[in-house]
Amino acid sequence: MVRIHGMPALLSAHNLSKNYGEIAALRDVTLDIEEGTTGLLGANGAGKSTLMTVFLGITKPTSGSFTVLGGDGSDSINAHRLIGYSPEYECLPPNVSAAEFVTHMARVSGLPRTEARTRATDVLRHVGLDEERYRPMGTYSTGMKQRAKLAQAIVHDPMLVLLDEPTAGLDPTGRQEMLELISRTSREFGISMLISSHLMGDIERTCDRIIVLEAGEVLEQGEVSGYLTETETLVIELDEGLEEMAEALARKGINATVEGRALIVPDAAGEDYDAIRDAIIETGALLYRLAPRAHTLSDIFRRPAA
Repeated sequence: MVRIHGMPALLSAHNLSKNYGEIAALRDVTLDIEEGTTGLLGANGAGKSTLMTVFLGITKPTSGSFTVLGGDGSDSINAHRLIGYSPEYECLPPNVSAAEFVTHMARVSGLPRTEARTRATDVLRHVGLDEERYRPMGTYSTGMKQRAKLAQAIVHDPMLVLLDEPTAGLDPTGRQEMLELISRTSREFGISMLISSHLMGDIERTCDRIIVLEAGEVLEQGEVSGYLTETETLVIELDEGLEEMAEALARKGINATVEGRALIVPDAAGEDYDAIRDAIIETGALLYRLAPRAHTLSDIFRRPAA
């Protein structure tokens, strides 16, 4: 497929709202989804899934407008052929093998029979289900099901894939493996991703940009790096001598708190670095790491209300 580079926005919404009776799922949402990997972050019920289904043409908005790959979202059937979707809910037929299902999804997207089978084999190998592709998907673990959902979303070589909570139900190891697979898929296949998650760590690890939804409204949006800027809080991580180091810093007027095997020094000034260096020498503490602490995306929710 020929990728369209320089496109201003793959998806765009302008004053988009969706009401279910008296419940407002989306409230005047205005945003752009550009090429690359974008995280859609918010608690359960924030409107993430609703926004995705509006872009997919599954849900009709109450008001506002939106575009899909540059065209009017309300009349973009052809554009939707260039989009893949992995829903949060259970959607895999339990008595069907992954090979059969992913081939079927490729055929639905318009690929000829032979090409569909070849593509299905390739993507199932890519997601790590090569040896398990003929098993009924009802026998799969949660992690295998998430991989199968990713496979069916990319089998037709889309320009953009929407992943709704792709790590749901996974343990920490499974989450990390899935996030690495998503990043590798985007990089190797040249596919842009919109990833919905309520887990801030998932967005930090995989996304270039972030959109934060709260109660159906856009709370924040911008580059992920903009929320990970360094602060003046120092992290002094030690292999040995933690208590002695804390006492030495206290004698020098530096108040440090203990977090695990690290000492945290808030609001460190220039002269504090000299005092910390002297304390390390005096105590003989074995320093592992000394670095400024970075903001995490959780800081977004700790900001005082304006």
